[in-house]
Amino acid sequence: MALTVLFVLLAIFLILGVPVAVALGGASLAYVVLKGLPDVVVIHRMIGGIDSFPLLAIPFFILAGHLMNTGGITTKIFAFARSLVGWLPGGLGHVNVGASVIFAGMSGAAVADAGGLGNVEIKAMREAGYDTDFSVGITAASSTIGPIIPPSLPLVIYGVMASVSIGELFAAGLVPGLLMAVSLMIMVAWYSWKRGYPRDGGISACRIWETFKQAFLPLLTPVIIVGGIAAGVFTPTEAAVAAVCYALFLGLAVYRTLTWRHLVRVSMDTIITSAAILMIVASAAVFAWILTSEQVATKLGAALLGITTNKQLLLLIMMLIVLLIGLFMETIAAITILVPVLMPIAISAGIDPIHLGILLILNLMLGLLTPPVGMVLFVLSDVSGVPFERCVRATMPFILPLLIVLLLITFVPEIALWLPNVVYR
Repeated sequence: MALTVLFVLLAIFLILGVPVAVALGGASLAYVVLKGLPDVVVIHRMIGGIDSFPLLAIPFFILAGHLMNTGGITTKIFAFARSLVGWLPGGLGHVNVGASVIFAGMSGAAVADAGGLGNVEIKAMREAGYDTDFSVGITAASSTIGPIIPPSLPLVIYGVMASVSIGELFAAGLVPGLLMAVSLMIMVAWYSWKRGYPRDGGISACRIWETFKQAFLPLLTPVIIVGGIAAGVFTPTEAAVAAVCYALFLGLAVYRTLTWRHLVRVSMDTIITSAAILMIVASAAVFAWILTSEQVATKLGAALLGITTNKQLLLLIMMLIVLLIGLFMETIAAITILVPVLMPIAISAGIDPIHLGILLILNLMLGLLTPPVGMVLFVLSDVSGVPFERCVRATMPFILPLLIVLLLITFVPEIALWLPNVVYR
């Protein structure tokens, strides 16, 4: 009875548009009351859910991304990517993807990519005569690379919830992220051939060198973060602090584009975003505890294993579940709800938790490109001035290459597991 009330209340809250943290916490509180447990259990579980050192990486990575955007570093990254791949047919489409790959090593968030680089990219493509739909579509799709290539906020959340190495998750995301970029560049090449999109000038070694010199220091950010973690110099949490220090150094001392007013605004944005994420994590900790105590994951796992014991087929079923939930739920909330349910099933079926994490995040990235939630689409609609419905239509074709990559990684887990096996095992 209490468990039924839990799920029914959660569904009602989400349909009514209640914030996810409140929906999870409110439904969990109702369960606790119906069970006759002390109300203070909810508070204890919430505090325990966020009492984790790795979670400190979240506000620091968010702050680093905001500092990079505010400090004008995104324009330098775009200029370097433009000189590097702009000479290809449909050059600015390739630049769009390349800039997202570079920025992914700094922010770790799709929305930050769409809001920061998206404004620069869409403006440049419009001025060069590209169709608005194509510009918005490729910008939306390429922004999903951010949470796959390290550092990644969703991977940090998954690592904490699943109790797996965040360093290994970061290593596992690199090759799939690059594969996503290649698939999108193939799509850009096809559109360019079909519509006759121009090259962005010829290739010039001098131009590449000049833009590289201007972007050199920002380009060191992913080297510092990923290299420092792989070399054991610091943990992922300490790497986030290092990223913030380096972003401050670039904005205040090198480029001098950050002012105290900027810092105040960036700090407030970081506090608001971090508080929202951590409230979801805290509420989800109570929800996860209830699912564990009621053995929901065990029963669901037994049901799925009763259907099939084939690892690939189980993965496909789980990915379908994740895809459906991703349509209606924000990424962080979906991770915190899904991990306690899917992890026991994955362990029973012999699925590597690192492999599952990459599949889970990549799958949820597709949810950012689809209504009704589609956070990236809402951001790009605001940035580009294009109606939300048109953004949806423009993005749909670019989901296909990402789906192909998802299926490829599902059936060939070595794509994700090769690098962590080399570095950590």
